[in-house]
Amino acid sequence: MVSPQAKREAVGILTAERALGVTRACGLVGISRSLYRYRSRRSPALELRGRIAELAAQKRRYGYRRIQVLLRREGWSVNHKRTYRLYREQGLMVRKRKRKRIGIAERLALPTPTGPDQSWSMDYVADGLIDGRKLRVLAIVDDYSRECLVLEVDTSLPGTRVVAALERLGEMRGLPRSITVDHGPEFEGQALDAWAYKRAVRLAFIRPGKPVENAYVESFNGRFRDECLNELCGRRSL
Repeated sequence: MVSPQAKREAVGILTAERALGVTRACGLVGISRSLYRYRSRRSPALELRGRIAELAAQKRRYGYRRIQVLLRREGWSVNHKRTYRLYREQGLMVRKRKRKRIGIAERLALPTPTGPDQSWSMDYVADGLIDGRKLRVLAIVDDYSRECLVLEVDTSLPGTRVVAALERLGEMRGLPRSITVDHGPEFEGQALDAWAYKRAVRLAFIRPGKPVENAYVESFNGRFRDECLNELCGRRSL
């Protein structure tokens, strides 16, 4: 579908380069002369337009609806239709990609915690059952004490299950100020994002290709696989 702006530009090209009259050019393109001569009286909304562009640059996999949520959180009084219009005008639409999911922007390394329950880390470990079904384990680790707080096991662990595990932890021992995660779909999804905002917990995403920045849980997962999962696999094969 061709936008009215594109049609007006086409009429301009026909009148300038082909020496056609405005009436004939409008007829060929399929718009009225009044639409061709229309000029918007809307406020340019430069500040809002700039903020939408900034959020889209920071969250490149967010569509206009999730950017709308971020704008509302910052106090912008704007409806979703205006957000969508400004988002589209700047060509910020999320493009489908075929390559493996990667990170979106550089993040700063977290400071070293000085006590328990200041910051946690979480990640998944994947394995398989003897009948061929896939198995996933969500591990949540306290960065200061290196204690494993949760091992959530199932064949599927979507974002809602991550939230449920964190809610149980919060009831037992409170919540940290930040949780370090990678860019997995469960951690970047709407369920965890909304929960973290509601609970005032910062989701600290590691930089692309830098698993060392999630070293606490990566170290635990390595030992967990070596001492538990691989041992069970070895016994099954005997």
